[in-house]
Parts: sequence; structure tokens; C-alpha cells
Amino acid sequence: MVKIGNIELGEFPLLLAPMEDVSDPPFRAVCKANGADLMYTEFISSEGLIRDAVKSRKKLDIFEAERPVGIQIFGGDEDAMALSAKIVEATGPDLLDINFGCPVKKVVCKGAGAGVLKDIALMGRLTKAVVDSTSLPVTIKTRLGWDEGTKNILEVAERMQDIGVQAISIHGRTRMQLYKGDADWTLIAKVKENPRMKIPVFGNGDIDSPEKALEYRNRYGVDGIMIGRAAIGYPWIFREIKHYMATGEYLPLPTLDERLAACRTHLYGSMTWKGEKLGILEMRRHYASYLKGLPNVKEFRNILVRRETKEELEATFSDIQTYYAGYIFPTNPAERRTDGVFPLVGWDG
Repeated sequence: MVKIGNIELGEFPLLLAPMEDVSDPPFRAVCKANGADLMYTEFISSEGLIRDAVKSRKKLDIFEAERPVGIQIFGGDEDAMALSAKIVEATGPDLLDINFGCPVKKVVCKGAGAGVLKDIALMGRLTKAVVDSTSLPVTIKTRLGWDEGTKNILEVAERMQDIGVQAISIHGRTRMQLYKGDADWTLIAKVKENPRMKIPVFGNGDIDSPEKALEYRNRYGVDGIMIGRAAIGYPWIFREIKHYMATGEYLPLPTLDERLAACRTHLYGSMTWKGEKLGILEMRRHYASYLKGLPNVKEFRNILVRRETKEELEATFSDIQTYYAGYIFPTNPAERRTDGVFPLVGWDG
């Protein structure tokens, strides 16, 4: 049983990665419904929390149905991080996570996120400030290092554990790689193999299929896997991985009804949480992912992103349902979730 503090996560948990402008409550809800074991909020600026910025405060929203859930913060000032930890604890999450992995320039330039990887002593002080300021379990998400010459994750992991961190998630790239190239899990494995490490070690990076998840679990020995981009528009990735690990068999691809149902759930949740106008506007970035692979779908995507009311969107969903009536998704694993269009299998459209 993998545990973070007193939080039990099962034998091999699947974590939903914190993703800016993606991992909000409506998105987390569809991932939870499809098997995610632990979720994190979008990262929240410690400075924004202290200033009581509306956007930062809004990101603190969590709901009972999604537990266990962690709130993630970032920053480069010890006092601000300590005060933010107290603010976060008051909202009642299950744990608090520190972002030491975001590679985005506007974050790094503030000496936060992956920018802290250039100063391990500062990373230690920031982490201690948070650990000392909250009774919540504290976890961190980080990368292998700043660049190829500073892959210091072995040292970092030990230091963070010694300070009081109760789990670590490691993305298998450096900051300078951003999201380019293949994630290197060999150093993640070395962290896990270190006899001094007693806390859970979760791997992150490039997991986009059930077979890869199983392969990486067996090859690298991690305690669980964190999934990010592969879950965008495809929350079924969690249930597919769990089923494949348990049985060695693939689940059928989600049907069109399931795709549209998840899309609706996400949309209505967004409208409820953010208000109808903003909820519809921010949902537009997700339609392409939910409908990815359907033949001739570009026209429908273009229509969806122009719709401005729930009624207009429902009408378009109905049109999609009618147009693809009789379409059968492929079952061959080699044809699942490709970047191109799924082949036509028994479709009369």
C-alpha cells in the first residue's frame, strides 16, 4: 500500500499532474470519475495568495468528491511560501505540493518553479519554510535538474526527504529540455533504488498508453505514475491503465456517447464553477482533444468554438451524434489514440 502520510493510495496509484489552465475542478472531476487516484490543483502563486489575488484564490477551490486532492504552490521567497502554506491549510486539502518543476520562462525568471533547480540550498530553505508552517503532508514535484550538466535529482531527493517531504514526483527531463525529447526515467529509478529513500517516488513524463505504463512500472520500480498531457481530452487513460495492469487486456475505446458525455460533464462543470460565459469560453480549448481522431471532425470543432450558449452547444453535440451514428471505433491496440484519424470500421457515415 502506497501512503503519503496517512493518505492511502492503493498498491500502484495513478496521479493526475498539476497543469496550468487545465487541472481545474471540472477537469479533475472527469479524471476522478475515470480512475485517477490523486489529483493536484493548478499551481498557485504564493505571492498571489498573499496579495489575495482573485485568480489565485479561485484555484484553492476543492470539492469532496475529488479527494484525495493536493493544492500546489510555487514561489521563490521563504516568508511568502510559509504564509501561503498556512492559507492553503485553512482550505482543507489532503496535502500540499510544492512546484519545483515548471519550466515556463515567466515562472523561472521569478526564481520559482524549475528556476529553483539552480540553487539547491534555496530549494531546501523554501521547502523547510513550508514544512514548518503546516501540519499537512508536504510533497514536491520537480525535474532531473536544470540542464544536462546539473542532473542532481539524487541529491535533491535525499535533501527533500530529510527536510520532511513525504513524497516526490519526478519529471524525467531537465528544465532546459522543456517538454522536448524523450523523458529519461533512468535517474528516477536510481532515486527509487537509493536505500536511503523511504518516501514514495512517482515517475512522470511520456506515459500515454497502458502498455507503456506497465513497462515503466516494471522497468523502473516507481511507486506510482503521474500522468499529465495524455489525460487532456482523454480521462479514460486512467481506467485503461488499471485494467491493463490487472488483466493484460485492453478496454474498448470510449464510445462516441462516452466522449460526448465526458465533454458535457466537463463543460457543465466549467459553467457552474466559472459562470456560463467564462466557462464556455475556457472550454473551447478542450473540444479538439475530446473529439480527436474522429474522421471529418474539423468542421464540428470549428463550430463548437464559436458557440456562445449552452443551447447552441447542445444543438451541435446532437449534430455530432447524428453525423457519427453507426461509427465503430477500432479495437486493435495498434490503432488506439493515434495522432491521425482513426480508420473507418463499419461506418456508414
